[in-house]
Amino acid sequence: MEWLTGPFEVTFVQRALWGGMLVSAICALAGTWVVLRGMAFLGDAMSHGLLPGVALAALFGGNLLVGALLSAAVMTAGVTALSRTPRLSQDTGIGLLFVGMLSLGVIVVSRSQSFAVDLTGFLFGDVLAVREQDLVVLGGALLLALTVSFLGHRAFIALAFDPRKARTLGLRPRLAHGVLLGLLALAIVASFHIVGTLLVLGLLIAPPAAALPWVRSVRGVMALAALLGVTATFGGLLLSWHLSTAAGATISGLAVSLFFLSHLASGLLHRRRARLLGGHVTTTT
Repeated sequence: MEWLTGPFEVTFVQRALWGGMLVSAICALAGTWVVLRGMAFLGDAMSHGLLPGVALAALFGGNLLVGALLSAAVMTAGVTALSRTPRLSQDTGIGLLFVGMLSLGVIVVSRSQSFAVDLTGFLFGDVLAVREQDLVVLGGALLLALTVSFLGHRAFIALAFDPRKARTLGLRPRLAHGVLLGLLALAIVASFHIVGTLLVLGLLIAPPAAALPWVRSVRGVMALAALLGVTATFGGLLLSWHLSTAAGATISGLAVSLFFLSHLASGLLHRRRARLLGGHVTTTT
């Protein structure tokens, strides 16, 4: 029992656990729409697009979170503008914006004396350095994400499954798309300090994707995704403590492992049901 509870008696591990739990809930709200709409590449591009703002904040001694928010706003505006360009595919525009922002960020960071430390923290996160004020910010971000998800739920549903019907119903799909990008940006900004931008997709996409085979409603996917994210956070912190591995990477890797286990279990259950159904049909015949 000491092996299970011992690490969480340490104050900074407790803060890391609370931070990971809050981020898991935020990522579940945004990540569900990312998975349903097939926006994984967009999420990856936006996470890397945070680098210029974070680099500038580090270079001038500013708040990294504010820098990340500014970069996220630029990325959101850029993606929204490029999506309205008829002669350019959305993937092409996102890819070019992604590379441009990442290049700018590396150029800015290379001017810093602490290049390696800044870049490593940005790419891989530092969950064990979460402070009490970070938890307050994450709590506010979760409240904002819950509000946006509740108010925009109907429009997001229509946008995910039938954008043309959304327009017919007067739900303004372009505005809904922009708000959804804002929700995605919020989740990424909240997460980069926990698992870093290279690994943020582990918490953003893996838990909702793992939840999909087991629940039918969007809200059910969000709830189960949040639970899986919390499980990955707890298990990742526990394993990283005992195995002396990077905490953020362990959390993200465990989240991805839960995805594969979920789909493996779902596949086995489906085959078993198919065999039972086949045997029932044969017996009846």
